[in-house]
Amino acid sequence: MVSPAQPAPREFLADAAPGTRVVVRYRIEGGLTDALGHLVTTDDAGCTVRTRQADVVIPLDLVVAAKEVPPAPERRPARR
Repeated sequence: MVSPAQPAPREFLADAAPGTRVVVRYRIEGGLTDALGHLVTTDDAGCTVRTRQADVVIPLDLVVAAKEVPPAPERRPARR
């Protein structure tokens, strides 16, 4: 069985609606890292992903993979 072709990361990010939950893998000095969160914006130069810690601005030239991910599971209440 052949799986449907995935769009290139740049195409996916350009077509994804703001607010889509995404994971973006990109190059950093010494390797790769991921940004997991909601897509804020994408333009010709880069994209912004709102993670739990901060907004991460990623130059598109550094992106090696990107895809939509399901909603985060609900957080469990703190144990007492």
